[in-house]
Amino acid sequence: MKTNDIGLEIKESKTLVKMLNELLANYQVYYQNLRNFHWNVSGPNFFELHAKFEELYTVANAGIDAVAERILTLGARPYSTYSEYLENSSIKEAKEVKDSKKMVEIVRDNLNELLTLERKTLESANEHGDEGSASLMSDYITEKEKVVWMLSAYLR
Repeated sequence: MKTNDIGLEIKESKTLVKMLNELLANYQVYYQNLRNFHWNVSGPNFFELHAKFEELYTVANAGIDAVAERILTLGARPYSTYSEYLENSSIKEAKEVKDSKKMVEIVRDNLNELLTLERKTLESANEHGDEGSASLMSDYITEKEKVVWMLSAYLR
């Protein structure tokens, strides 16, 4: 079998690339939802949520870049258009959300969707001997689980 530049079998990497592109698409919609909430949050929790949404979209932006670069490292093309993101994302755009509690619920739910995809990708990366993708997913999972816990505590 033929290998890519980093020595992984191309055929096996295709499965991971598909999963990583799905994660990338979901990450992009999640990111835009955060930008929406950052711009449009109002009410008594404005200051803390405005700052939190900015913190989360800054982290998401770095995560998006790392996923896209991992796809490139595996020798493939990352999705890079809004139409590809929307077509391949299970996370939906959050439109016209005005209630700040609902915004936090959507962010938590979006993170749980990303966690589901990351866990599946981690499992596949481990099966295919792709330590780089596995390590990336493991770090993301640890980070997101803590944020989900915090958002859930906020909503109680």
